[in-house]
Amino acid sequence: MVSELQGIGSAVSNRPPVQPPGTAGAQSAVGPAVAAPKVVEPKPVALQFDEAQMRQNLRDAVKALNEQMTSNKTGLGFSYDESLKRPVVTVRNTATGEVVRQIPTEVVVQLAHSIDDMKGVLLNATV
Repeated sequence: MVSELQGIGSAVSNRPPVQPPGTAGAQSAVGPAVAAPKVVEPKPVALQFDEAQMRQNLRDAVKALNEQMTSNKTGLGFSYDESLKRPVVTVRNTATGEVVRQIPTEVVVQLAHSIDDMKGVLLNATV
């Protein structure tokens, strides 16, 4: 076994040395040297966010979606809840008008309204 290990050591030591990429005069065993890519700093971007405009766009989208759903006679409705500050989706049975599914659920919507009503009661401090 010792002789096998010595044979491996001599095989490794008999290899020609590998030159690092970019050295002048010779190519490495892998291929020609490749230049490192240039790092470019990203340009600063000024983002402008208008919350009122975003809410108006959301209301317009909800209105357009509701118009589309009524023209297709689909029982899918969209609304925007101010307390949740997010849209509410309802799926209705078109024959009976019964709500099949609501996202977020009615319990979550009622809880959010209750919390919104209790804000002044829970924290009544002056600055």
